[in-house]
Amino acid sequence: MDLRLLDAEATAAERAAVDHVLGPPLSGWEGGEREVAVDGRVAAGGHDARGRRHLLLPAFHAVQKRIGWISPGALNYVCKRLTVPPSDAYGVATFYALFSIDPQPPRVVHVCEDLACLCNGAESLLAKLEERFGPEGTVVAAGESACTWYRSPCLGQCDRAPAAMLTRAGDPATEHVLAPVTTRDLLAAVEAAEVSVDPPATVPQQGDPALRLLRRIGVVDPSSLDDYRAHGGYQALRRAFELGPEGVVRELVDSKLTGRGGAAFSTGRKWEAVARQPAMPHYLICNADESEPGTFKDRVLLEGDPFAVIEAMTIAAYATNCAYGYVYLRGEYPQAHTALEAALAEARGRGFLGEGILGHGFSFDIEVRKGAGAYICGEETAIFNSIEGYRGEPRNKPPFPVVEGVFRRPTVINNVETLVNVLDIVLGGGPAFAAIGSDDSTGPKLFCVSGHVERPGVYEVDFGATLRDLLELAGGVPAGRALQAVLVGGAAGRFVHPDDLGVPLTLEAQRAGRVILGSGVIMALDETVDLPRLLMRIAAFFRDESCGQCVPCRVGTVRQEEALARVVNGTERNGVGGELALIAELGQCMRDASICGLGQTASSAIESAIEHLGAFGR
Repeated sequence: MDLRLLDAEATAAERAAVDHVLGPPLSGWEGGEREVAVDGRVAAGGHDARGRRHLLLPAFHAVQKRIGWISPGALNYVCKRLTVPPSDAYGVATFYALFSIDPQPPRVVHVCEDLACLCNGAESLLAKLEERFGPEGTVVAAGESACTWYRSPCLGQCDRAPAAMLTRAGDPATEHVLAPVTTRDLLAAVEAAEVSVDPPATVPQQGDPALRLLRRIGVVDPSSLDDYRAHGGYQALRRAFELGPEGVVRELVDSKLTGRGGAAFSTGRKWEAVARQPAMPHYLICNADESEPGTFKDRVLLEGDPFAVIEAMTIAAYATNCAYGYVYLRGEYPQAHTALEAALAEARGRGFLGEGILGHGFSFDIEVRKGAGAYICGEETAIFNSIEGYRGEPRNKPPFPVVEGVFRRPTVINNVETLVNVLDIVLGGGPAFAAIGSDDSTGPKLFCVSGHVERPGVYEVDFGATLRDLLELAGGVPAGRALQAVLVGGAAGRFVHPDDLGVPLTLEAQRAGRVILGSGVIMALDETVDLPRLLMRIAAFFRDESCGQCVPCRVGTVRQEEALARVVNGTERNGVGGELALIAELGQCMRDASICGLGQTASSAIESAIEHLGAFGR
C-alpha cells in the first residue's frame, strides 16, 4: 500500500455512502477518536467492546456501489470511523474479488468463464467481447455510459448458462443478471443498450405435488407473506412453539438430518451442542455463499421461497437460544438479495421477526451480510472472519463453532437447503423424515443439474436416486451426442464414467469412495468437451481462490496447475507419467496438511479424471 495515499480525503458522496451504513459521526468527532457502539443492535449483540469492526464490509459495499470502487479517501474515512488501521483495511479490501481499489467506470460486466458456462459457449462470447472492445479491463465509452468487462469465476447461474452480471454504480446502484446471455445481449450490455435481465429460476419439476423443498417455487409469490401463509407458511413455527426448544431439537436428532453443504454433519447434534452452551449470546448463521462451480440450489430457494428460509431460521434460533442471525449471501446474487431483504422487511413489519414473535416471549432478528466474491467464504469459519470484518481466512479447529464461532460466541451455522428441511421435520416429526431415503441418508435432496442436458435446473429427489435417474429427469444429453463424463460435487468433487451411472447418490456411497456429493452438483459433459482444458480451468480456479493462509494450499494449487499445463501443452519435464505422479503427490500433500476443505479437495476432480476417465493416457 502506498503510504502517501493516507492523506487522501473522502468526497461528500463517499462520506454519505459510509454514513448511511455507520450512521452520522458522533457529536464532536474529528476523525481520530474511537467511536463506541451506540446502536441498540450492536450493544445487544454483546460485542460492543470490539467496536464496530464488523461493519467494515458493509461500509466497503456502500462505497463500491456509490462510486464503483474503493478510493483511498473513502478507505481512509471508513478506517477513521471504525478505528481500523488503513493497512489492515487495505488487506481486507484486496482480499475480495468484487471490491476494487483501482478506478472503475460506472458500469462493469462480469462474464462467467467457469465450467457450466464453458460447456455452453462462454469462450465464444469472451472472444467476441475481446474482438469488439479489446482485452478485459478496457474502458468503453465515457461518462455515465462508460463500461468495462471482466472474466469471472462461477456466478451461480449454471442452470441458465452462459451467464453474466451487470453492475452499475451510482445513486441508486443496480445489479442485474443476464442469463442465458447471447453475444448480441452481451455487446448491448457493454454499450449501454437495453437487454433482458433477471430471469426466473429454473425448476423443471415445478408444480409436482410430490415436491417438499421446492413445492412453493413458481407457485407462491415470493414477495407476499399472505401467499406464503396460504400455502402452509408459519405453521411449522407455531408447532415449534408448542414443542418447545428441547422438543424441536429432539425431532431434529430423530430425523437424522445431515448438513446439505458437503460436510454431512448431524444437524440435530449441532443444534443440541449450541443450545447447552452457557456462554451468551448465541448466534445463528445461514450460509448462503454457495460458490462451488455448478451449485445454485440455495439461490433458487432464496429467490423463490424466501419466507421459508426466514421461518426455518426463526425455528433454529428458538431451539438454540439465538437472539440474532445473519444470512451470509454471496455477492453475485442480486435477485436473491432483493427477494430476501423484501421478505425480511415484511416479516418484521407483521410480527414474525423482532420482539415477541407471534405473541411469545421469544425475540429474534435477521440481517443480510453480503459476501464480496471469495469462494473460501463458503467455509464456516471463514464466514465468521468475514462477518467480523476481516479477510475471509479459515480458522484452525478446535475450538469448534458450537463453542466459539462468530464474535467468539457459540454459533449455529447451516446452509439454506439444510434449514428449509427443518419445516417438514417440525410439522411431520423426525421419525417420518428419517423414513425417507436410506438409513444414513435421510430426507429429500436437491441436486443442481447443468452442463449438457436438455432441462438444466434444480431437481428434488429422495436420497438413493442414481445419477442415471437424475440425468433422465433432466432429459439426457441433447442432440443425440454421447456422454463423456459426469462431474459430481463440483470442482471439488469427482468425475464419474458413463458406465457408472447406476451409483446411488447417498452418504454411504460417498464413504465408500464411489462419489462425492458435496453441495449437490451434477454436471453432464458430452463428447464435445475438451476434458484436459476443462481440468486446466478447475486448476486455475483453485489457484485463484486459495486464501493463501497455509503453504500446502497456497503453493500446492500453483504447482498443480503448472504440472497440468505442462502435460496439456506437451512440455513435460519427466514425461507424462512423471508429471501425473507429481500431481498425485501434490494432491496427497494438500489433503494431509491444508487447514480447510479447499486445499483438501483441490485435486479431487483432477485426480479422478486421470484415474477413472483415462485423461492423458491413463
